[in-house]
Amino acid sequence: MTVDNTPRPRPQAPQSPTADIAVLIVAYRSRDTLGQCIETLGAQTVRPRQVLVLENGSPEGERIDAATLPDWVEFIESGENLGFAGGNNRLAALARCEWLALLNPDAFPRRDWLEQLLAASQRYPDLSIFGSTQYAADHPGQLDGVGDVYHATGLAYRAGYMRPVALLPEEGEVFAACGAATFIRRALFASLGGFDEALFCYGEDVDLSYRARLTGQRVVQVKLAAVDHKGYASSGRRSEFATYYGVRNRLWVFLKDTPSWLLWALAPGHAMATLMLWAAAIKNGQGKLFAKAIMDGLRAWPQIRSARRIVQAGRTVPASRIAGMMSWKSSMLLTRAPDVRPLEPR
Repeated sequence: MTVDNTPRPRPQAPQSPTADIAVLIVAYRSRDTLGQCIETLGAQTVRPRQVLVLENGSPEGERIDAATLPDWVEFIESGENLGFAGGNNRLAALARCEWLALLNPDAFPRRDWLEQLLAASQRYPDLSIFGSTQYAADHPGQLDGVGDVYHATGLAYRAGYMRPVALLPEEGEVFAACGAATFIRRALFASLGGFDEALFCYGEDVDLSYRARLTGQRVVQVKLAAVDHKGYASSGRRSEFATYYGVRNRLWVFLKDTPSWLLWALAPGHAMATLMLWAAAIKNGQGKLFAKAIMDGLRAWPQIRSARRIVQAGRTVPASRIAGMMSWKSSMLLTRAPDVRPLEPR
């Protein structure tokens, strides 16, 4: 009896299917988190066709090196910091897929993240923007965000931030998708001109969804599409950078995007809320920085007015519809309560 000792190839595990998705990652001082982000992307049940990583002008000694990335990642390098807005616009211009999946380098997608987003796009084939559930990576049992809420005072907040997971709402419509893990059709992103690069960083995701809403788009928060997010990993939540751009950009988005009579109706409330936040900034030792951000924002009024004319000229929905998607309860603003609404056919 002869024994066949010819080596046979080991059976290969079936490869995950590939979808027409480009994942965009803008990395700034992201050495500590990018590796885990890429690793979780490599384990997706649905693989993206493209993964693009931008080294966005990090200081020397903190820059990402192409040699540290797997060969299925397309590496792009910038000598200067383009901001979150400009960095994503640069990557989007290189994308060749139907869908763009924006992902922060400190966000770690769960295995079926892309699969769930793709499934949502098939459930709602006429919609083009989807948000993800964000769990707090360093705080088990807590949420990091479930969509962005725009309050009638002109203040936007990440809903559910540092709130118990038990508050996670069902899938539904939100005002805006958080940029840390957004899924958007490339054609829509291009038609909107991408992110407003004047904002640089902070508030540009709310602005993008706001401008999309003005053209009749809706935003779906997908409960089962989940990432674990560190948050503020490169800038710090109460850093001078975050405070300055957060305050200035909040004013710009309010003045640029809020339509017609609604702007005048909400202006007194916005001014009052701004004064209250200024008082809080003074207590935290950032009063002068807050004032500088407001003054710089107001000095840019000619630029804002020009951008406003373009944005409002493209508006196709009544201001009342925008008002209807805003949150009007002070209690929700104070508690960062989620505002996810049943998606009604339109």
